[in-house]
Parts: sequence; C-alpha cells; structure tokens
Amino acid sequence: MDILLLGGTGFLGRHIARVALARGHRVTCLARGTGEPAAGVEFVGSDRDREDAYDKVAARSWDAVVDLTSQPKHARDAVVKLQAEHRVFVSSSSVYEDQGKISAESDPVVEPLNLDAMESMEQYPAAKSACEAAYLAVSGSVMIVRPGLIAGYGDDTGRSGYYPWRFAHPTGDDVIVPDAKFPIAMIDAQDLADWIVESAEVAREGTFNATGHAATLAEVYTISRDLTASRATARPVPDEELLAYGVNPWMGPKSLPLWVPGPQWRNIALLECKAAYEAGLHVRPLKETLADAMRYEEERSVERLAGLSDQDEAELRQRLEAGD
Repeated sequence: MDILLLGGTGFLGRHIARVALARGHRVTCLARGTGEPAAGVEFVGSDRDREDAYDKVAARSWDAVVDLTSQPKHARDAVVKLQAEHRVFVSSSSVYEDQGKISAESDPVVEPLNLDAMESMEQYPAAKSACEAAYLAVSGSVMIVRPGLIAGYGDDTGRSGYYPWRFAHPTGDDVIVPDAKFPIAMIDAQDLADWIVESAEVAREGTFNATGHAATLAEVYTISRDLTASRATARPVPDEELLAYGVNPWMGPKSLPLWVPGPQWRNIALLECKAAYEAGLHVRPLKETLADAMRYEEERSVERLAGLSDQDEAELRQRLEAGD
C-alpha cells in the first residue's frame, strides 16, 4: 500500500509510520518537520497552513491517508485536495459532550469549532469535532478513531511515565499521589498504531473509541513500585488538599497526572470500546505499557511536561507534614 501520513513526526505518528513500514507498506510523511520522522519514510516538508501545502502529494492517488491534525482547516483542505481510496482520521475522546460518563460512539459530541484553527487548547475538543465533520462529509471510505489517553514509549507529555519514574526516583520515603481509587485507562501507542494500520489495510469504516481496559490509579502505583523495586510507598492526599496546595490535575507543570478532581470528571479516561475490540484492537497488559513509558522517561533529554519536580514534591511533603 501507498500510505500518506499527515503529521507523522510526533508521538503516535512515528509509531504508525514504523508499523506500516514493518508491514511492507510505502509511507510518505507530510509534516512541518519539527520532530524526527521515522527512519525509512519518504519525508515531505510542508506547512499545512499554506494553500500550497499539498502540492507535492496531490497528484498521487493514495491507498490510504492517515491524518492526525487538530486544526479544522488542515482537515478540510486534506479531504478536498488529496485523492485516497481510504481515509483514517485520528480524533480524540475529548470530543464527547459529557466527559463524566463512559462514552460510546453514539453519544453526543461537542459542536464543531467554526474557525480554521484553535486559538487555545480549551478549543481542542471543538477543533477535533470540526475535523471529524470534515472527514465524515467526504464521499468514500472513512474511519474515525477516538483514542483515550495514549501511553507508552515516546509519551512526551510524561503522563504515563510519571509514576514509574517517580517511584524510581523518590524524594523521600513516600511518593505523593492522588486518589488511589480514581478510574483510569490508557492505550499503548504501539497497540493503537498496529490497529490503525491493520484497519487501513482492510479499509475499515466507521467511528471507533479506542483505549485499554479500566483500572485504578492504585494499580498504576502498585505496578510502578514493582517495576522499579522501589521502597517508597504511595501516599494518597485528598483532592481538596492537593488543590489547596496548588497541585494541578491531569498534566502540565506542578501536576499529578491521570487524576481530575470532581465527580463530573470521574470517568474521563474510560470509554466503551466493544466495537474496536470486536474489530481487532488488541491491548497489552498495563504493566507492559508502564514499563515502556518508564524506559522512555529514563532516556528523556528534554524537560518533563507533567508531574511534580523533585523540589515541588519535597516542598509539598514539608507543607503536608507541617499542616500548613
């Protein structure tokens, strides 16, 4: 197959490219080139904001186009200017209106963003919704994938690797963590990439949620401790205390990843994925994903984008013990 990968130099994109190449396909990657493309792809440098972005690839007919964009204009231009037998758009579970329930593919999504591009990350769900709408409006074979939290080796957000890394590098006798009962699910980028490429090969159509099996943060902590042979113990801190001390949820600086306070967010990471499992999505054990995420964290050469720094955790522990 001739596969055109739009935006293939990031975390998931590199996994998709490597899987497709390993399965004997020819892969062309069109991207700005801010990241390193996978070895073996034909790389086409292009800025998708420009009107001539697709000129170098528009004359070819592709067996499959796989698009990872979050910008509505990129999606609208791609469906008009590119010829393809099959199209895959990688969306996000963020498109669902109700992030507090375990969403199924038939559940309502947010209104599409009526702009060419996001002006802030708060518009991310609406932007992905607009991209979906562009792909669903095109005639022909289309697959929409709505992944949950993507994890594993290469997770540059640091969300899936933080707890294994922190247990491996504790700042004290314990590791400060949020609510151990908080539900969590994640999909290994390798498993997602495998399934996307396999689906492209058979021109699978439809809209599919994609994440791993439900677990809890307690399981994440236990696995992280076991993987690293850490002597540190998990020290859960109530939501209200973490917020009072300025700890951010989910991701970003001075955060505790994978946790969001409030009942309206309780099931944010969970999805109904029966359709994807029946369509061949296989997910590996959580321990394997966390081990790969840990391996990436140990190799990381750039600043971690999630979690507490050593100083953050040490200061928080002091404040907790002082009762400030």
